[in-house]
Amino acid sequence: MDIKELTSRLRENGIVGAGGAGFPTYAKIDKKADTIILNCAECEPLLKVHRQLLQKYAYEIMSALDMIAVSVEASEVIISVKEAYTKTVEAIRANMETFPKIKLKLLKEVYPMGDEVVLIYETTGKKVPPGSIPIEVGVAVFNVETVFNVYKAVIKNEPVYMKYLTVAGEVNTPITIKAPIGMPVEAAVELAGGSKIKDYVYIMGGPMTGSIVEGYDTVKKTTNAILVLPSDHTVVHKKVGKSSIDMKRAMASCCQCEMCTDLCPRHLLGHPITPHMFMRAATSGVTKDLAPFLDTMFCCSCGICEMFACPQDLSPRKLITEYKAGLRNKGIPIPKGIPSKDTDPMREYRKVPMERLTARLGLVEYDVDAPLDEKDIAAGQVKISLSQHIGAKALAVVKKNDLVNRGDIIAKAEDGKLSASVHASISGEIIEVNDRFVIIKSISD
Repeated sequence: MDIKELTSRLRENGIVGAGGAGFPTYAKIDKKADTIILNCAECEPLLKVHRQLLQKYAYEIMSALDMIAVSVEASEVIISVKEAYTKTVEAIRANMETFPKIKLKLLKEVYPMGDEVVLIYETTGKKVPPGSIPIEVGVAVFNVETVFNVYKAVIKNEPVYMKYLTVAGEVNTPITIKAPIGMPVEAAVELAGGSKIKDYVYIMGGPMTGSIVEGYDTVKKTTNAILVLPSDHTVVHKKVGKSSIDMKRAMASCCQCEMCTDLCPRHLLGHPITPHMFMRAATSGVTKDLAPFLDTMFCCSCGICEMFACPQDLSPRKLITEYKAGLRNKGIPIPKGIPSKDTDPMREYRKVPMERLTARLGLVEYDVDAPLDEKDIAAGQVKISLSQHIGAKALAVVKKNDLVNRGDIIAKAEDGKLSASVHASISGEIIEVNDRFVIIKSISD
């Protein structure tokens, strides 16, 4: 399949990054990519989706990966997977003879191995310059579920209307499900046997980078997990604190020990992000030197600084994120042309082991199997967002009272803009349409 046909098929079928910010996948299919990397680092504690899918569908995923490489004429294709995922590694190796172009790179069990900048360096030795994107060094990175969705779009002409996600934490039966997009969070939790406790909080995503949501919030194309944690859990406390209080605590307690910077994965690769310098500048109110503030744009928001490194239990990541948002709102672009410094010679010794991170976060008791269950899920009603990706929101092409079947297009990618189409995840009647979402009610409900 040539590159033009492939990108068209991916755009029409709504393929976006199945995690992170949801970058439309068709826009990453670029002939400037000489190296294609499949990301199976499964970055955060408790998440299981990518290793499970690659173990079960190794052939399908590897064939789609090979197809992408052929379309962009890439010379190198690498599957990067943590060596701890032994069954997944076995499944890959069992198919290597069929795909001689594909190489295997085994990764250490450290965090945040799934960060694109870290992953590219660990896999190829290439450094993505500060403020740049992978394609600028000739690399394109795709996660496992995204490539599986590429396979389904090309081979089966099947759009994205379901999402694999792990439901874990204080639930009776941790599980990985294939949920209809737009399904309420609380309904997904019920599929894991419901919560074991009464006073709990939902976190959508991983414990490090996920956010607190309500039961009525809905599954999106980027939802990799729903975690149920006690409301007084350490992870929850970090996510509910007010930034104004965090700033006052930092003003009173930050001792400039530099641990946040010493363990920062981007800093260790030579990027100009120094959380301790930001904390010094922000808490003192001195703005003579703007570099610590502008350098917040190079933070990847992995959370190591506040969830693992800081001995004072302060929140550099949260404050940095707020400053970054403020800079963007003022129209200040990410600084360009800033060279990387040399990789820190202590980097190897400052990587954060997943086992220690899981223990530090108080999540050891929840780090259990969450078996993959692919049975069809009957949702009585779904609320599907028209903006589940970076770029312009999709434009609704249905109206109230229309009848749709699962997989039908309900919103089209906007012409001429970075966008992705959206599809019905259940069959039923359209009961609400606006410029933000579409609600579908099952006819059989």
